[in-house]
Amino acid sequence: MNNAGIANIGTATTTGSDDFDRVMNVNVKGVYHCLQAILPRMTAGGGGVVLNMSSIAAISGLRDRFAYSASKGAVHTMTFSIAADYIDDKIRCNAICPARVHTPFVDGYLEKNYPDNKEEMFQKLSAVQPIGRMAKPEEIANLALYLCSDDSSYITGQSFNIDGGYLNLRT
Repeated sequence: MNNAGIANIGTATTTGSDDFDRVMNVNVKGVYHCLQAILPRMTAGGGGVVLNMSSIAAISGLRDRFAYSASKGAVHTMTFSIAADYIDDKIRCNAICPARVHTPFVDGYLEKNYPDNKEEMFQKLSAVQPIGRMAKPEEIANLALYLCSDDSSYITGQSFNIDGGYLNLRT
């Protein structure tokens, strides 16, 4: 499970080179290094499952998330390459593309940027998803468990949006 990721707030013109490199080093090169380490072992061991954590940012336009979106777009397409390149080695590769998940990162973001109106901003961020709330970490984990299990043995080269209706139901 490749689940490393950091975010950066900024557009193409407001994201500095150092911030862009930092996001790419963690989000893209981190996945690359994990793949470099595990794929030979999986090949030698007769197969397995690689699950990448992408994001809806990889497949939609999120304001002020230029570097993050680019990095998750790379992870998204790396998923398809791994699935194609290693199918004969019995290695499956899929990705999960979540919308906003209520994690300590969200709480820290609110504390840092909105200390006087955290609850109001939390509600605003939650309302972006048509379902009316952020995902719970265990909801993402349940999908991950399924995709890594033998119950999904016929699934490879796919990405799964888990977004509370964000991509298809927004008005």
